[in-house]
Amino acid sequence: MVWLIFIGSSVLLVFAAMKLAQFGDIIAARTGLGRLFVGTLLLAAATSLPELLTSINALSLGVPDLAVGNFMGSNMFNMFLLGVLDLVGRQARILRRVAMRHALTAGLAILLSGLAVFFILADVKLCIGWFGLDSLCIGAVYIAGLRLIHANNQARAETHSDVGAITEELSLVWALTGFAAATALLIVVSPWLVRSSKEIAQITGLSTGFIGTALVGVVTSLPEVATSIAAVRIGAYDMAVGNLFGSNAFNMLALGLTDAFYLEGRFFGVITPEFALVGLLGLILTGLGLLGNLARVERRLGFVEVDALIIMAGYLIGMFFLYSRGIGV
Repeated sequence: MVWLIFIGSSVLLVFAAMKLAQFGDIIAARTGLGRLFVGTLLLAAATSLPELLTSINALSLGVPDLAVGNFMGSNMFNMFLLGVLDLVGRQARILRRVAMRHALTAGLAILLSGLAVFFILADVKLCIGWFGLDSLCIGAVYIAGLRLIHANNQARAETHSDVGAITEELSLVWALTGFAAATALLIVVSPWLVRSSKEIAQITGLSTGFIGTALVGVVTSLPEVATSIAAVRIGAYDMAVGNLFGSNAFNMLALGLTDAFYLEGRFFGVITPEFALVGLLGLILTGLGLLGNLARVERRLGFVEVDALIIMAGYLIGMFFLYSRGIGV
């Protein structure tokens, strides 16, 4: 029964995410904001809601390791997906089709991941109320980074191809309503996913930390999978890449926001130091994705893109390493 709940909630997550991509593209076109900014901000935040809600539910069930593994594992899997998308672009690499402005979003994700790893290891015991100063610092950097991305987006006007043609006869109001409804479905489904994941950890004997990194981190990234694939299918490459890099940045913000729901003290204070390894792996993979965006040349090994292959191999090797280390035990 627990596996049926897990699979059923995963299917609902994918359905909601496909709708988010559809409505997000219409919002980008109707508002003139462009796919890059909508993918980086609106779509990334919405598709990262499962990670945040899952982690909040994990705290209520007394499994903080599952919460942390969820965020860190999701970042790793997002970059694995970026490698997959880049690999399947047989006509031309997706990372070559998108704007180099994504480097700014990727840089923000790397900075936030580095800060998270630093605060996990440094154990800075400073609080404002029960809220850790480390979490506040991550939130401040995220907001400053978004302002920088928005300013950069305005300074360099979006091209017509970035906005894309409107393929749906929906108004902005209906698109916003549909986007909100799909987001609400993600909110409803998340608790089912957490409870079933905790039971799976008990059944398999694996730690909640590894389950969070390997299983929950992947499943809560299914919205990113579905929206990115859907965006690629309609030619919205900037939205797809912006969603993945933006989700990695938002996940680190959400890691800090989780502190608001952990009322027993600093959330970073109870994170197992071993999770710094998971954070570093996510940081390395994001760095590889950034290099792929900046390197405007193709390096093929047969028909396989070398950088995409390195990202995918790095994820698989990293997961094996975490499993062999017994992360979160």
